[in-house]
Amino acid sequence: MSTLLGLKSSVLRQVQRSQSLWERQEPPSPTCIPLAQASDTTTHGISERKEFFMRMNEILLKQDHIPDDGQGEHVLFPPLVEQSITAFSTKRASRQELDLLYEEAVYTIMNQMGVPSQDHVTSELEIFSYLQKVFDIGQEEHDIILQKVKESKRPSYALRVSVMKAKNLMAKDANGYSDPYCMLGLVVRQSPKEPEDRRERRFSFRKRREKLDKCASMKEVLSTQIQATEVKPETLNPVWNEHFIFDLNDVSSEVLHLDIWDHDDDVSVVEACKKLNEISGIRGMGRYFKQIAKSVRANGAASSGSEENADDFLGCLNIPLSEIPVGGYNQWFKLEPRSTASKVQGQCHLILRLLTSQRDTDLSKTESSMTIHKKMLCQILDYEHSHVQVEPYNWNGKVSAPAWTLICHHAMQADLSALQQAIIHWESYSSHHRSQRMCYSSLLDFLKTINTEWDNSAVHGDLEILLIESLRLHREYCLFLIENLHEVFPCCHPLAVNHCELMLRGLGFMQTMEVFWKVFPANHEIQLEMATAIKKGTMKWYDKMIAQYKSDEGALEEELNQLVKVVDHVCADVQRGQNVYSKLFQSTVNVDFFNISYRQLERLVTEHVSVVMEKVSGTLEQENTRLTQMMGEAIFELYISLKTLKRFGDCLPLKDKKMLALNGFHNCFKSAMHKWLQVVHEQSCDRIHRAVEMDQFELVEHKAKLSLSAIDVTTCFSQVQEFWAQLAWPDTTGAFIFITRLTDNICSEAVSYSELLKRKIERSNQGQHQKNLIVELCIALNNIAHVHMYLCGLPHQLDWNCLQQAMEESCGDEGRKQAIKALNGQLHNAVTELHRQSGLLIAHLTEKMLHELKKYIQHISLSPDSIQNDDAVTPLMKYLSDMLVILSEALIKDNLNRVLMALWELLLRLILDTVKDNRGVQVEFYTRFQHTLELLLQFFNAEGEGIALEELKSEDYKTVEDELRLNKCSSFELIEQYFLEKITQQRVLKHTRFGRISVKCYYDAPEQRLTVEILHGADLIALDTNGLSDPFVIVELCPHHLFPFAKSQRTQVKLKTLHPVFDELFYFHVSPEQYRHRYACITFTVMDYDWLSTNDFAGDAVAPLSDFCWPGRATATAAGKNLQPVVLHLSRENPSEKPIMKLLDARKGDREAQEFVKKIKEIAKCMEEE
Repeated sequence: MSTLLGLKSSVLRQVQRSQSLWERQEPPSPTCIPLAQASDTTTHGISERKEFFMRMNEILLKQDHIPDDGQGEHVLFPPLVEQSITAFSTKRASRQELDLLYEEAVYTIMNQMGVPSQDHVTSELEIFSYLQKVFDIGQEEHDIILQKVKESKRPSYALRVSVMKAKNLMAKDANGYSDPYCMLGLVVRQSPKEPEDRRERRFSFRKRREKLDKCASMKEVLSTQIQATEVKPETLNPVWNEHFIFDLNDVSSEVLHLDIWDHDDDVSVVEACKKLNEISGIRGMGRYFKQIAKSVRANGAASSGSEENADDFLGCLNIPLSEIPVGGYNQWFKLEPRSTASKVQGQCHLILRLLTSQRDTDLSKTESSMTIHKKMLCQILDYEHSHVQVEPYNWNGKVSAPAWTLICHHAMQADLSALQQAIIHWESYSSHHRSQRMCYSSLLDFLKTINTEWDNSAVHGDLEILLIESLRLHREYCLFLIENLHEVFPCCHPLAVNHCELMLRGLGFMQTMEVFWKVFPANHEIQLEMATAIKKGTMKWYDKMIAQYKSDEGALEEELNQLVKVVDHVCADVQRGQNVYSKLFQSTVNVDFFNISYRQLERLVTEHVSVVMEKVSGTLEQENTRLTQMMGEAIFELYISLKTLKRFGDCLPLKDKKMLALNGFHNCFKSAMHKWLQVVHEQSCDRIHRAVEMDQFELVEHKAKLSLSAIDVTTCFSQVQEFWAQLAWPDTTGAFIFITRLTDNICSEAVSYSELLKRKIERSNQGQHQKNLIVELCIALNNIAHVHMYLCGLPHQLDWNCLQQAMEESCGDEGRKQAIKALNGQLHNAVTELHRQSGLLIAHLTEKMLHELKKYIQHISLSPDSIQNDDAVTPLMKYLSDMLVILSEALIKDNLNRVLMALWELLLRLILDTVKDNRGVQVEFYTRFQHTLELLLQFFNAEGEGIALEELKSEDYKTVEDELRLNKCSSFELIEQYFLEKITQQRVLKHTRFGRISVKCYYDAPEQRLTVEILHGADLIALDTNGLSDPFVIVELCPHHLFPFAKSQRTQVKLKTLHPVFDELFYFHVSPEQYRHRYACITFTVMDYDWLSTNDFAGDAVAPLSDFCWPGRATATAAGKNLQPVVLHLSRENPSEKPIMKLLDARKGDREAQEFVKKIKEIAKCMEEE
């Protein structure tokens, strides 16, 4: 209840302050103190008024088209980052280190092995020329280092073989599987001079003894030890993943030979190979195979040339070492048969890599091969990046062919695995990236390679430290870049956005890597660190932007305008962040960038706005202070900008949305909102006044038949309503005062517009042609109707239903009723006043036609009887037809109906006045006007297309119609009509203050005798000074011309009583021809007997004879006297006031009329004397 009372008092104060619908507000007092002196020194012209509404519309358009702050113009990428990044810079190599690295590079090139790929450079001179540039080595220094390398010892060579797996092997056992294992070693390539049939059968480690004995004379000899894998039981797709190293003697002539066998005994293959490797010479090996053959179980399905109880052959491979590429092999090899008679199938997956050891360089004696490779790669990257010709910041890390040749050969010779190479490349590229910006695609590729090749057992020691430190530094640097996101990755630059995405994808992928969990066990911390970086970066960006827009201490308007620019800038940034950054962060690292940055920005903006609006509120609360137009525009624009910023919060989760600082930002504008509404009201009134002054009442909207001012006024209202709608005041209950004020303003402006139109019409009335004036009046009526129609839609436009619901929720049903009463009261008053103003215009319009109408009515009245009725009425109908054309073209339908209805009523009054002025003339006169009335009725109804007959046949119409009908009647007919009206009134008369009488009437049909028994009276009025009366009753059959021989009869006088008892009988002769008339009746006139003066009239009653005499009635028999009496209530009205009496009185030459009038006047005289 306290809330309701407080709200009611606020509304009352607001209504007291607001402009009334019936009073025009006086101009502001010159003593008012403006907020901006400069803006008040000039008067507001029409251009300034238009500028106000145009400016307000431009402000509203900003919501859907957030202005760009210009960040996307003339932006160079990558922009400079002002903060120092020395913490992330790398140390450059000294001259001595460069010399040692150059020696290592030359040594690598001079000891190349393996088949180069197509993108490698084979020319040593070309490579040396490139290396001299990379390491900044002169020709003389190069020659010295080259000579030193030539004199150094060559490195030792080896082959690393990884037997990974096989697939689709042939089944040799009865169970449909095999128990495969591999035997592998190096053999010397066969001589090309041997016969074809000798070379057809390929080498096998398990030939029969006699075959092995013969191998001593061949070139096909073993060059190293034999190695074997484990047996994989019962499978056709074995997985071994075993690794072997073979020392090399002559790469050009050695061949890697591999056999796959199905193991068929319990002897360990590994042990057998060990013993086999202990035998010297081919003959000893043959004797040992003979011993192995004795121990294996029999196999009846052995291949051609195999002994019983021997392992089954599954296939072999022969890979010349001279064909192995620099990068090695990592592929599937198809198994080959030993001869054309052998049947084999399947493939074997091998990884082959050539490598060196015992390198004779100064650097390799002090540094590990991984460290050397990293330093060499870093030097190459520095050189390659510095020589990129176009967009070095977009360099993808791809090096030139000579550089790639050196990197590949050194990685091969240093025996760096794919994982080691990926880690070194990652560390080098990420370190280089911290000092020189480049594309992140290569970094992401290295991370993917590390993750693919990852092996916990293979990463330890220096390599592990290198990887951990590089990941840590990269993460810190990426967080630094995120903190400077706006400068480093401007979203207006597509390439920068692409770089940002790749950087974030790298961070996101880094979190999924197994090594990342090892380095950073608390995986979730990186999201927290990124959120912190986003917050810091947002604050830095906001502070920088504030400094850019900060204005000197001066006018409050300027401070508001600068604040608007700040908020617009923030909105633009939030939108870009939502459209660009948010999607990147969410899809790559699962960080809600928009949520973090938006909440930070909206909090900073809210704090800033609160400070400025507090100043504004303090200034506006000073006495005699009013809001200037410029200040009002600035406040409105600031509010709209803040609403736009708050609208972005709709994308947040509900729990975060409820915590926004902007949720209550509208509270800062409460005091300013009243002033702003007043500014809008003043501008609207000024605009309406000018619109009326400039209106020439020419149709500009032919369908609605409006002039310019109506369109301008409703457009003004629509704009004001749109201004309010776009404010979207969050507190619906608190908005009640503002909506009340806004409704009052619009209603008062609408009424003011109608008054201005009316005054202008009145001013232009002088000396103007009637038709032009009528057209102007019609357009003015349409204009007012158009404004009225807009006001009728105001409840929907301002959403009164929502307001009433909010008031009911806040203040209960009383609050809802208060809102309905306040708003509907304002609207009702305005609509009523508009209707009144339009009624005045209609009256003015019909007044302009009055002279012509009177002339044509008089023409009808004075036309001689010799002229036909149609001819007498034709001038009037032609005039009305002409006017109807004008009105139809100029008026909308509703107004046309109103004008025609007013014209109809005017014609009815003119006809009625004419007929009343000519009572008692010949019947033809009234017949002519009856004909005129019928024609007019048809004209205005227009066969249902015009005014409805129900509306046309109004009380005025019935009065005229009755007047004409009665004037056409004879005196007897008028008298009969008089008694018919009396009978009708008697039937509805009940419980009057004049009392009642009880009677019995019954008819003896054979005798044609009517018996009237007057029983008693009750509650009669006192007409004597003693408070009583001396009543008696006069009984008559009426009308007299129907009963010419029936005389009136009377009862005895009952002295001093208001409840007389008569009990008297009266007899009348009544024929059937007489009682069948509807107007035939018995009248009972109660009089008060006076000795010394005229008797007083106490009341009368009538009873139709048809109620008693008609055949079939109970009273129409002899038993009627036994029926219950009839109670008749008395009436006491002055009959001389009735129209019929006036008509009869006007017939001076009619004896029957005058006699009847004389009798009635006697009763009227009695009433007057009383």
